[in-house]
Amino acid sequence: MKIKIPMTSTLQERWKRWQHGLVQSLLLYHGREDHATVRVLLLACIGTVAMPLYYVIWHHFFPQDFESLPLRLLGILLCAVGLFARQFSRQVLNLYLLVTLSYIFPFFFTLMFLMNHGSGVWSESLLIGLVVLFHFDTGLALRAYAIGTLLACTAAISQGAGDALLSRQVLQQLPIHWFTIAVLSAAKISRHVLAQEKLTGMGAGLATVAHELRTPLTSVDANVRGMLRLMADQRSERIPIVDALARIQFEVRHMNHMIDLFLLSATAVRQNLRPVEMVSMESVVESVLKRYPFSSQKQQKMVRLEVRRNFHFSGQTELAVVVLLNLMRNALRAVQRAGKGRVRIVIDGSQRMPRLLFIDTGCGIAMQHMPMIFRRFYSHPPHNGAGIGLALCQEIMEAWGASIRCVSRESAYAVFILEFPAR
Repeated sequence: MKIKIPMTSTLQERWKRWQHGLVQSLLLYHGREDHATVRVLLLACIGTVAMPLYYVIWHHFFPQDFESLPLRLLGILLCAVGLFARQFSRQVLNLYLLVTLSYIFPFFFTLMFLMNHGSGVWSESLLIGLVVLFHFDTGLALRAYAIGTLLACTAAISQGAGDALLSRQVLQQLPIHWFTIAVLSAAKISRHVLAQEKLTGMGAGLATVAHELRTPLTSVDANVRGMLRLMADQRSERIPIVDALARIQFEVRHMNHMIDLFLLSATAVRQNLRPVEMVSMESVVESVLKRYPFSSQKQQKMVRLEVRRNFHFSGQTELAVVVLLNLMRNALRAVQRAGKGRVRIVIDGSQRMPRLLFIDTGCGIAMQHMPMIFRRFYSHPPHNGAGIGLALCQEIMEAWGASIRCVSRESAYAVFILEFPAR
């Protein structure tokens, strides 16, 4: 009996971890802000299992008039390729999504629906497929729907099932499908509007806080400077007081910096993010290093810049500063929480796609939190900010045709990789 207790406890812990992971995956699946790679992995996992499973069900247990093993195998192959989505670039990921979504949901489901003469099983399956399809980006879903449906109709005609296209069973499904597409598209617009309203409210709140804090902070800073000048002649006797005043002055500068960062972030949320100028990456990084309020020279020496080759990119200087300030703050916080580590910034324009690496050897990011770090309003630890920093960074980068991703190992390191389009 004593031997079974640890086993039961271990199983319970694994079950809780599995539940936690499942809930996180489901949360990541819904909403426009979800990470595309995570959704591809979910689609690939489900498709790889469901394709052969439903072949067995519809072929042996509840036989249908038409079933095709080769079409199933092609679907399984496409889903299996998606299991390696973490290695895809943004362009390859978008192309893979278009091909796979076009094949599986509109083409395969529509063809089966037509070849089985509009049977109830495939009518419901096609409707569910459309619901899943339009949880992806609306533009992508519409392209996939048009391509897949057209190819399915062509294939059905070539198989001698062209008369099914004008049958009552098929035509009466079209209003239902189009209504479903319209409702799902409207629901996504509503979610987007709600998120924008929340961001606008946060921006207004931050602006109010900034306005209310500026005056007292400026007054405190001026008084500290005056006291430091008066005590300059007695510095040797008043070192503790001088240190305390210097610390107050640093806190004031730090608060002013944070207000600047909040205001820049709030402004970036509301303004046009598209690129309007050519920006030097080295100049932006040097500007950030000068503007960041390091708590001490020791902290400043923790940050090292390595320029392998400078490069220019299409963007906006102030928005680039917002991105790098957010990454700098997160990296130094990770080092502070771990009580160890350094921060290294690498500018590497020698790659085919120029990139910037933000590397810290602090506390790292746990594997279960990795899929959600770019999700808006998500922060870890929970009290660690409002959760808009990394989401805003990703939104800015995508507006420039660039990408940002993270590779991390808990308690070891975190590497943020910013890749820009090849010039």
